[in-house]
Amino acid sequence: MSPKVFVCQPIPEVALERLREHADVEVFPWSHRAISVAELESAARRSDYIFCMHETPVTASIVAANPSLKGFGLSRAHAEIVDIAACEAAGIPLLEANAFAQMSEAQRALNGHATSDLMVALLLNLAYRVVEADKYCRRLGWFQEMTMDLMGVGCTGKTVSLYGLGRVARQAVRKLRALDMTVLYTKRTRLPAEEEAELGVEWVADRDELISRGDFVCMLANYEGANTRLMGAREFALMKPTAYFINVARGRLVDEPAMIRALQDGTIAGAGLDVYWNEPPVVVDPYIPEALRKMDNVVLTPHNGGATWDSRGRQTLAIADAIVNDIVRRAAVAEPAASSS
Repeated sequence: MSPKVFVCQPIPEVALERLREHADVEVFPWSHRAISVAELESAARRSDYIFCMHETPVTASIVAANPSLKGFGLSRAHAEIVDIAACEAAGIPLLEANAFAQMSEAQRALNGHATSDLMVALLLNLAYRVVEADKYCRRLGWFQEMTMDLMGVGCTGKTVSLYGLGRVARQAVRKLRALDMTVLYTKRTRLPAEEEAELGVEWVADRDELISRGDFVCMLANYEGANTRLMGAREFALMKPTAYFINVARGRLVDEPAMIRALQDGTIAGAGLDVYWNEPPVVVDPYIPEALRKMDNVVLTPHNGGATWDSRGRQTLAIADAIVNDIVRRAAVAEPAASSS
């Protein structure tokens, strides 16, 4: 009998095909919401393996639902999301793919491209009010050419402040420069002058100055406990009232209620958001506050920065391979035992 693999959400077919070569595969059918813990508990009872995405919770209750599970397939076991102790106590392996570590430098660059492209897309949507214009056209059908209702700030000559200059930010810089934008940055360690010149970026040591100078302030810092709420009411008050805030890093880097107030009272002009406070591990079921969903000056995407077929395909295929490798290993161990008996 083939082992049973439960996949916690729809994923690219390339990974499913790999799993189906060695297992019976069941996929959670919905794409409009995350799977609940109760649904994962139910799935565990009828499965041998659980295929997890990077924010799928692995709780003690899921482990208890089937202590005989053969493994959880995942990119990496984050202790704040995965109950590692419960898995170890039950003897359930965490089959870590660590897809990023397996990538070549060129493949890692492609992964960074996807998120940086989304960041620039959010910026362009805000600069030219594309989402609002789309709603305007769909709602009315007819239109007023060169209407004053949809004037935007544009990109040419505007300043982008990058709060952090890691892999994603570096990929974004040349795209922003191609739009004839001035790019400022700050990070813990300043780049060498030659590298700054090559990238075409300007160092700003003072974070308050960085925030106050930007027409677009982009949060790209790595998340760690000390970085919680880097952007709060004080920081939003430093921004120009005509400036936009963009976050494709982590929701916990931002004081979300303070950001909502800044958007509501006109302290800032708008926002482009791919990440939110109410995501794992803060909550199990990620959701976007209603206040943000009601605002026309906010562009929202569902934490989907790596959403290209190539990037997501590589990530999920690596997890599928980790599960398949375990299936093959177990079969190889069981075969001699069956022959000897």
